[in-house]
Amino acid sequence: MAKGLIRLCYSKVIDASASGVWEKYVLDDTYREFFMQAQYYNQQQKFTTFREILEHDPKADRLHALVSTAAIGYLRQLNERIPDITNVSGKVFIPFRNFKFEILHSHVKDKYQHKIAIHFYSEVLTWIDTVQNMFLLAVGDKREALRNGQMIDTEMVAWRPNLSISSFQPATDVQAIEAQVQEGSDLKL
Repeated sequence: MAKGLIRLCYSKVIDASASGVWEKYVLDDTYREFFMQAQYYNQQQKFTTFREILEHDPKADRLHALVSTAAIGYLRQLNERIPDITNVSGKVFIPFRNFKFEILHSHVKDKYQHKIAIHFYSEVLTWIDTVQNMFLLAVGDKREALRNGQMIDTEMVAWRPNLSISSFQPATDVQAIEAQVQEGSDLKL
C-alpha cells in the first residue's frame, strides 16, 4: 500500500558560479530584466541592491514576478520536467506545471551579484515507499491501481539538497474503512 500522494518542490538556485549553459542564459536574461525593471522603483538611483530597493519601496516586491517573465522561454525548454532531479537511470521524469521565481540578491551595477531561485512544484506523485535515501514513486495518483494489484510504472529518486515534500495526503485503506462501516464499528485509521 502506498504511503500517500505527494507533491515535491525543487529549488534551483542560480548565481554567477553556474556552469551550465541553460543556467547562464537564465541568469543573464533575468539580470537584464531586473536591471530594466528596477529603474522604475529606483528612479533617483539612490539604491544599488535589490534589498535596498525593496526596503525603500515595498511595491518593489513585484520585481520577482516582473523579472520572472525573462525566464519563461527557458522554462518551456524543460518540457514540463523538473531539471536536475533524475531517477536512478539518470532520466528527468518528474512533471511540473507550477513554479515560483525569486530574486535572492541582485545589484544594479554588478551582474555577478545576481542570484535567483526557481522553485519547481511537481504534479501529484504516488509515494509508494522509501528505501534507504531513495523514494519509490509513481507519476500520478496510482492508489487505486495498487489496491487492485495492478502493475504500475515506478521510479526511484534519491533525496538531495533543495528537494522537499511540499504537500502530502496520507493514503487511507479504503477496504478497511468499508469493512468497519459494514460491521457498524467506529472508524479508525
